Amino acid sequence: MKQFFKFFFASMLGFIVGSIVLTFLMIGILVGIVSSVSEPDKKEASLNSVLELSLNYAVPEQTNFNPLANLNFSGMDMNVAVGLNDILKLIKKAKTDNNIKGIYINTGTFGGGISTAKQVRDALIDFKDSKKFIVAYADAYSQKGYYIASVADKIVLNPAGIVEWRGLNAQIMFFKGMLEKIGVDVQVFYDGRFKTATEPFRLDKMSESNKIMTLALLKDIQSNYVSAVSASRNIDTSIVNHIADSMLIRTAYEALSYKFIDEVGYSDGAKKFMHQKLKTDDKKKINFISLSKYSNTPDSDKKSLDQDKIAIVYAQGDIVDGQGDKDNIGGDRYAALFEKLRRDDKIKAIVFRVNSPGGSAVASDVIWREVTLTKAVKPVVVSMGDYAASGGYFISCSANKIVAQPTTLTGSIGVFAIIPCAQKLLNDKLGITFDHVGTGKFSDFGDLSRPFNDGEKVIIQNMVDSIYAQFKNRVYTGRNLDPVLVDTIAQGRVWTGTQALANGLVDTLGGIQDAINIAANLIKSKNYRLVEYPNIDDKWLQILSAFDDEKEKEIKSQLGDFYSMFQQIKSVSELKGVQMRIPYSIEIN
Repeated sequence: MKQFFKFFFASMLGFIVGSIVLTFLMIGILVGIVSSVSEPDKKEASLNSVLELSLNYAVPEQTNFNPLANLNFSGMDMNVAVGLNDILKLIKKAKTDNNIKGIYINTGTFGGGISTAKQVRDALIDFKDSKKFIVAYADAYSQKGYYIASVADKIVLNPAGIVEWRGLNAQIMFFKGMLEKIGVDVQVFYDGRFKTATEPFRLDKMSESNKIMTLALLKDIQSNYVSAVSASRNIDTSIVNHIADSMLIRTAYEALSYKFIDEVGYSDGAKKFMHQKLKTDDKKKINFISLSKYSNTPDSDKKSLDQDKIAIVYAQGDIVDGQGDKDNIGGDRYAALFEKLRRDDKIKAIVFRVNSPGGSAVASDVIWREVTLTKAVKPVVVSMGDYAASGGYFISCSANKIVAQPTTLTGSIGVFAIIPCAQKLLNDKLGITFDHVGTGKFSDFGDLSRPFNDGEKVIIQNMVDSIYAQFKNRVYTGRNLDPVLVDTIAQGRVWTGTQALANGLVDTLGGIQDAINIAANLIKSKNYRLVEYPNIDDKWLQILSAFDDEKEKEIKSQLGDFYSMFQQIKSVSELKGVQMRIPYSIEIN
């Protein structure tokens, strides 16, 4: 018994001591995390520095702040995904920073959208006005990656690498066959001849009207690509087109022979060029500064707190009902944000940055209402990103002015509803049957265990038609267009920004800075300060969100090329109610 108590108290003491140590350890970790969230000390870039742009990731609209970035957790990549907003600001800052002598870019597998790529490319072209250098190196270039890199003074490519230059392709995933195999019938309702968002559920290949529309989009975007590369590399457009049509670039040396690159070599070739520009010894280490570290350097053009404020509201992702989260556009959350900004007398104008393929019709209408109310009080200027289609266009159409990139995908003025019926799956494959009683003829309306009858189908189609008519009304009222014209350019058809300008859906072509300039002109202000929304002030929420981001990165790394398929299936499973969405998920490669 004495031996028992000896071990018992020894174990108890060990448990207590261990608990105390663990508690202090956790406190230490939390203190470290919270301190990492604090504003870092701002230090100027070193003399003769080179800004390093490594953009081989899916660039978000806003920087995904990661409070864990300064902490080292074994096996976890805690890097900050610098957003387009900060990339553009930092390139602009580097242009006038005497300590920054040039930019070193690696955009080989750029994961952002086409219009995002153009914004970065335009910022780099503007940077070159400073007479500072830009050099590019990559192991291989995707088409979007090369599109950006083509502005560089010197492009170096790995000997085993390649420049993808083969024209654009849009791939669509069709679910009809899979659903049939598992016994799920999809009941589809839509309005708009080109509202092809429903095709993956009712067809096994693209309809002819879909092919016509998509090919027109690709040709317009390709034309922008070719013109830009032709101008930057001083190669005739006919030759650039011929290289793509015949896929003549298959090796690094062929890329060199066609003048798409300047040197076949390794990163040290790019560094040698930088040493020459910096007038430093080849053996000396170059002072590289990353985007995230450069963001911690002080700004030379601090704005007064008394200046007029222009708010930039970033809206990226699917439009969803309720509050949503950081990866989508919650109807209630954005409606509340616009109401807040409308009532804030210090905010003189709003630039609404929309990068969305659309989503819930109800959530889109909720946001539209608040944008319209705000427009009556202060100017609202929309800046369109990669997408501003369907619901994304719905929330944009009442703004004072709309600015789109030539490659923005917009329009898609159409509506659909998809309601699955799992009767075959439940009855035939799982042996599950249902019976019911109800108080009325439509008491079990929408039950997934049975198909809709003819009367119910009429009801749903009428709902879809009514929302489509409302959509068109919002467009011709907001844009001051002829209703007959709107009916012609609607029909669910997707347009590029260039096409949308021609048919009156947007006012001008340009990027976010152009939208800011327009907003400043509308309030007659030459001296203003920008404030960005939404912002997250709760540091603990930021910490939890950072761990969620790491989980998503892990899923992406495990699935690899199948990640986009996973995203599409996940998105389909979350569809609820009547939708205003771009036709399917357009993967342009």
